[in-house]
Amino acid sequence: MVRPCRHVLCGSLFKDWMAHLCGLCLTLRAEHGQAARLVTNYDGLLVSVLVEAQAPELSPRRKAGPCALRGMRTAEVVAARAQGARLAAAASLLLAAGKTRDHVADGDGPYRRRPVAAAAARMAGRWDAAGERTGAAVGFDPSVLRDAVARQPVLESAPGLGLLDLTEPAETAVAAVFAHTAVLAGKEGNAEALAEAGRFFGRLAHLIDAVEDLADDRASGAYNPLLATGTGLAEARRHADDALHGLRLALADLELERPRLVRALLDREVGRSVDRVFAAPEDAQEGGPRPPRPGWPVPCFTGTLVCATCGVFQPEWSEHHGGSCGDRCWCTRNCDGGCDGCCDCCECCDCDCDCCDGCCCDCS
Repeated sequence: MVRPCRHVLCGSLFKDWMAHLCGLCLTLRAEHGQAARLVTNYDGLLVSVLVEAQAPELSPRRKAGPCALRGMRTAEVVAARAQGARLAAAASLLLAAGKTRDHVADGDGPYRRRPVAAAAARMAGRWDAAGERTGAAVGFDPSVLRDAVARQPVLESAPGLGLLDLTEPAETAVAAVFAHTAVLAGKEGNAEALAEAGRFFGRLAHLIDAVEDLADDRASGAYNPLLATGTGLAEARRHADDALHGLRLALADLELERPRLVRALLDREVGRSVDRVFAAPEDAQEGGPRPPRPGWPVPCFTGTLVCATCGVFQPEWSEHHGGSCGDRCWCTRNCDGGCDGCCDCCECCDCDCDCCDGCCCDCS
C-alpha cells in the first residue's frame, strides 16, 4: 500500500524512506543470504520506520555500496543490527512463508506443477525458520503471525461470515508487529495505539488487495472476500474510509520523537492508496477491464518507463525528478500559484523551495 516516489515525498524524507527500504533488503541478505531478499516489501519496512520514529538511536545508519535498484548509487541505509530492521525482516520472512505455503496448498498458477510446488515448500520452510530466529533475537513471538496465516483459509472456508470477519487475521498479525515496535523502542505507552493502528492497517491491506484482484478473481473463479460475502464496492469503500479514519486517530495518539515520516507514509500514502484502488469502481464491479496498475518501482530509480506512484511514462530522469525541490513538490503540481493559505501543512518536508514555504502539503 505504501510506495512513495521522490516527487511526492520531498527532501530528506524520501532519503529516509529509501534508507529503511534498502536497510530491510540488506538485513535480509546479511542474516539469511541472498535468496531472503525476495521477501523485501514496502509495507514491511514500516516496522523499521516506526521503531526509528520512537527511538532514533535504535536505527543506526551505514553507507551501502552501489545497487542497481538505486541506479548504481551508494546510499546511507539503516544498519542490519538495527532493532527495527530485524523485526521487519522477521515479519517479512514469516508472512512470505505462510503466503507461499497457501499458494502451494491451493495450487495457484505455477504452483500446480509438482517440482515448482516442492521447491516453493522447501523455500517457505527455510523462510519460516529464518523468521523465527530473527524474531526471537528481538523478542518477538512468531506464533502470532503463524496462527494468523493458518486461520485465514479456515475462515475463508466457513459459511456465513462477514467481510470484517475475514480481515481479522490480517488485523491481528499487523497489530502484533506494530505493538512490538513500542517494546523495542522502550515506549510501552505507545503499544495500545500502535496495536490499534496495526489493526486498521491490516484491514486496509486486506480490503485493497481484494478490490485490486476483484476483476481477475471473478474471471478465474478464484476466492475473493468481496465476492464470497456479497460485498459491493460502495460498502467496501465505506469500510476502507472507516479504517483510514481509525488509523489516523490512532496515529494522533502516538508519542514520537520523529513523526514526519510516519505521518507521510501511514497517513498520506495510505490515503492515496485507498483513492487509487477505488478510482474506477464501476468497471471492477461489473467485471470489466480495470485501470492499469502502477508499474514496478525500479523505473522510478533508474529514470525509465513508468513511475510507480503516478503511472506516468518517464523517458528521462531529469524531466520527471530533476530540478529544484519545488519542481517535484506536491504543492507545485496541484495548487494554482503556490500553497499560501490553501492547506494545512503536514510538516513532512524540510525543503527550502519557494512554492511551499518550507513545508510539503498534500493539497488537492
